[in-house]
Amino acid sequence: MKFVTPRNDVAFKKIFGSEDKTEILIGFLNAVLDLTGDKAIQSITILNPYQTPRLESLKLTILDVRAVDKRGVTFIVEMQIAHVAGAKKRFLYYTSKAYSSQISRGEDYPKLNQVIFIGVLDFVLFETDKPRFDRYVSRHQILDTETHQQEFTDLEFNFIELPKFKKKEGELETLLDKWVYFIKHADDLEVIPSHAVGDSALESAYHAADQFGWNKKDLEAYDYRGIKIQDERGALQLAEERGERRKALETARNLLKMGLRLEQISEATGLLIDELNQL
Repeated sequence: MKFVTPRNDVAFKKIFGSEDKTEILIGFLNAVLDLTGDKAIQSITILNPYQTPRLESLKLTILDVRAVDKRGVTFIVEMQIAHVAGAKKRFLYYTSKAYSSQISRGEDYPKLNQVIFIGVLDFVLFETDKPRFDRYVSRHQILDTETHQQEFTDLEFNFIELPKFKKKEGELETLLDKWVYFIKHADDLEVIPSHAVGDSALESAYHAADQFGWNKKDLEAYDYRGIKIQDERGALQLAEERGERRKALETARNLLKMGLRLEQISEATGLLIDELNQL
């Protein structure tokens, strides 16, 4: 077997957004939201099922998965590759828009149903969580600050930060651990791991990720998106490097004005002596 990486958003939507294999999305949702027994989701309707995207539109398309269950609860699941400016506000806007668009102007507000957002992030969103850096999943609700009662239940945000997931195969404890391991490491594997055998939804996800079962157009879209992802990451890295260099140059100028020796400034900023002479 040769698995695609579910971190590629084309692959992610093909795996989790298939109308023919809704058990995959149901299994993932139940694991993320910790729903078991009578509370477990039994059936869903995928609102935007996977179709092979046009290559020219891929860069501008948000490849999320949207589904609704029999209660009318909407689920939005999105694979986000890069940490862009305003990411938190976009998640709020995107989810709020999905909530408000359930009714037209003049319709009754009681018709509005809960919207649950799940963001699978290939970056760290919550830097302040450093003391609990191993807590890779977080759940955000609207609570009373004193009683912690949840009086407003219609919007909920869940985030899985993949860089915080450090567990190896032998350390997986929960079903969610196994799903996140699949998302993060499927493309490193050659067979379905033993921990996934017996869970029909997780097994189906591995089979759906086996690229030997993909058609040519889907593979082309997957490869094209992979190239674009690397381009985007390269552009972000270049921007970060340029920003760090600007900071180093500004620091060097200030230290030169203070009369420090070139060797000291070079050690403090990482700039070469020749670069400092040019300043």
